Amino acid sequence: MAELDISTSNCIVEQDGNVLIVTLNRPEAKNAFSPEMLLGMYKAWRLLDEDDDLRCAILTANGDTFCAGMDLKAGADGEHRSTEEFMELMGSVPNIHWQALLRDNRPNKPLILAVEGYALAGGTEILQGTDIRVAAEDAIFGVTEVARGLYPMSGSTVRLRRQIPYCLAAEILLCGEHISAQQALEFGLINRIVDKGQTLAEAKKIAAKICANGPLAVKAVVRSLREHQECMSEEDAMVASDELANPVFASSDAREGMRAFKEKRPAVFTGE
Repeated sequence: MAELDISTSNCIVEQDGNVLIVTLNRPEAKNAFSPEMLLGMYKAWRLLDEDDDLRCAILTANGDTFCAGMDLKAGADGEHRSTEEFMELMGSVPNIHWQALLRDNRPNKPLILAVEGYALAGGTEILQGTDIRVAAEDAIFGVTEVARGLYPMSGSTVRLRRQIPYCLAAEILLCGEHISAQQALEFGLINRIVDKGQTLAEAKKIAAKICANGPLAVKAVVRSLREHQECMSEEDAMVASDELANPVFASSDAREGMRAFKEKRPAVFTGE
């Protein structure tokens, strides 16, 4: 596994075959967001979009807390430090922080989340920008902004009610309380629970399954899942879905997949 030069002190970006692994690396501050962390995540997601060799990404963290969200101590004291590069980029990409946090311009490939420990406020908000979520048995979630007199600006008031039942989303958002991994599983907020310390290994297993599939088909399915929302009529959604499907069926990968099935061998996809 190779560390990439887009890594920062607070965000390690590595490539493991066709998988991009993004690790939040500020354990001394409970992985609260910093400019260096946001810069690394922003660059990682844009690389995932641009590099055809990358099929999916895993987001995880070092330490015993996945992410505590915004650095409230720095925010209260006015000491939030910014790197020169981050500030320069913000001049041309004003929403760079929202892109980093998966609110805006999400990458066009699957994102797998591996959570150990606490994922609070922004830690649960970024969760909603991922596609498949693995949590340790000790993981704790919560959109806790209201308990601090704040508003969850990373999209939870919009996304959470679309991803789990409305009444559960309302309770999470309005009470600002913690929920356990088991509750998150029952709510449908995460996919599965594994033993403590095993989330990254489980995420890699899921990534391997995704990487074995046709990359054009995977990207098209991701687009459909994200873009064809409940607000669309079923008829309009079907038309839009067909528009994504047609180029996939016309691809060399589709022919290879059917040929491999006939020949009873693993398919070798090229993304063409």
